[in-house]
Amino acid sequence: MALAAFQRGCPGYTRPLWRGGPAAVLAVLLAALVALPASAAPWTPEQLYRDGLLSDGTPLQGTRDAGRSLIGPDAACAVCHRRSGLGTAEGKSVIPPISGDYLFRQRSTNLPEADDAPSALPPRGQGGVLRSRSPYTVESLARALRDGVSSNGQPLSVLMPRYAIGDQDMAALIAYLRDLGTGETPGVTDDTLHFATIITPDADPVARDGMLATMRQFFQDRNHIIAGAARPMAHDTHGVLYRVTRKWVLHVWTLTGPATTWGEQLQAYRAREPVFAVLSGIGGADWEPVHHFCEVSHLPCLFPNVDVPVVRESDFFPVYFSRGLFLEASLMADGIQSGVSAGSEAECGAAAPATTAVRRVVQVVRAGSGIESAARQLGEQLAAQGWQAEMRVLPGTGDRATELARAVGVASGTTLVLWLPPEDVAALPAQPPPGVSVWLSGLLGGLEQIPLPPAWQQVSELSYPLELPERRALAMTMPQGWFRIKHIPLTSERVELQTYIACQILSETVGEMHVNFVPEYLVERLEVMLSHRRFNGMYPRLSMAPGQRFANKGGYLVHFAAPHRLVPDGDWRNP
Repeated sequence: MALAAFQRGCPGYTRPLWRGGPAAVLAVLLAALVALPASAAPWTPEQLYRDGLLSDGTPLQGTRDAGRSLIGPDAACAVCHRRSGLGTAEGKSVIPPISGDYLFRQRSTNLPEADDAPSALPPRGQGGVLRSRSPYTVESLARALRDGVSSNGQPLSVLMPRYAIGDQDMAALIAYLRDLGTGETPGVTDDTLHFATIITPDADPVARDGMLATMRQFFQDRNHIIAGAARPMAHDTHGVLYRVTRKWVLHVWTLTGPATTWGEQLQAYRAREPVFAVLSGIGGADWEPVHHFCEVSHLPCLFPNVDVPVVRESDFFPVYFSRGLFLEASLMADGIQSGVSAGSEAECGAAAPATTAVRRVVQVVRAGSGIESAARQLGEQLAAQGWQAEMRVLPGTGDRATELARAVGVASGTTLVLWLPPEDVAALPAQPPPGVSVWLSGLLGGLEQIPLPPAWQQVSELSYPLELPERRALAMTMPQGWFRIKHIPLTSERVELQTYIACQILSETVGEMHVNFVPEYLVERLEVMLSHRRFNGMYPRLSMAPGQRFANKGGYLVHFAAPHRLVPDGDWRNP
């Protein structure tokens, strides 16, 4: 199908059916596609845009002015222009938007950039200023993609590849771009943004109540502020960034019953209460059904309070503060291999002491806690380095102290790893086994408040994937003051403070989205915004990039210098 035929051969064209348009377009495009085996899933233009895959199954090929060739996923449009098609900016390099709303209309330098491009682009005068150009047509856009020439006949940036694309695939790609980012977004109206928070049945009830109190107060405060302000125009002659003044509405989706039913419950919730994104939320041992629902539903799920997250960074929509217990497993594996021991203050990356003895690690976990997966990760990491790894699971059917005494009974020279909550830590025998080194999960045990018997403190290391207590206290002065002013008790401090920071991050991100309320763009803007935040609450630094879905990457290994006083063994580690 020639491009000219595509342009004039689709009467009544509005958008392709794969994105909600008339069936006539689908018939035209399907006829143009190369036949695939019956067992293969039908090719879609989205695969060309995101994965660099042509309809005949061969990889897309592009060449830049410098002669560098790009093939397949490296040549995909989404690599630079992102999934949303709304582009981004890196220093003075601007990747412009290529969704239909921007490609097929006039762009003028007489308007501030808040009008002619998403706010991902730098303000005027800071580099990367967009030039005036005419709207693209089907023919001029095809020329731009093949020959690197704009709609005004000017050369495109040297960063823009020149693509080898046949007419059939070109027509499908242009139709996809024309529709990209159009249509209504669930949970978004002219004056309201709807958000949900999700609570699983095994969530701690005290932490749940603290999270909800925090979110409701934050939403109330924000809505009160915008209610008293006149709604600004989308732009003004001074180039002031558009201020989003939509009201926020919070929906609480409380799940019940077994995890196998959560997907259906979430579908029913969303059908009744369409939302733009999921914010915060809280779970226990199993977050996988929630993670999966958000990913397949293209629903951003931002910073849930879970210590056992789903570690699958190839997914796009779920975003977490940290890998939680999995990060702790990596920290402990790094420390154990490096020969860190209580009071050693070893530098990060120090070599492990040479030994010919068999190295043995015994891990103790509570049954049904969801911690086994993190313990397995640690065991596998150490086993790959020649350690003998054993896991002892506390069944919870007998006396707590007796179970613990039996589980921690190990031979001298053993490395003992305890994945235990405070009530188990407090029930440990008064004395640790002689000649052992002990490692504990800080998140599970209560961080610096862990009720570890004094004799154990002398031989124990703690994984600590947060800012150190003294520094964190300074960083949390402002949010803790907010809690006091609002009369919200910090009954579950870490959860409530993380929830407050998550609300702040969302507010800042939404404020930069201009009028582009697209779920993909919310996640993309969050990636950019996180890297520039100075105040990160519980964490010394947060950052994300494409292909990363955990904002905090590291932590400390610490030991006790005195009760409730921790001293780091070396610097911040990124295992």
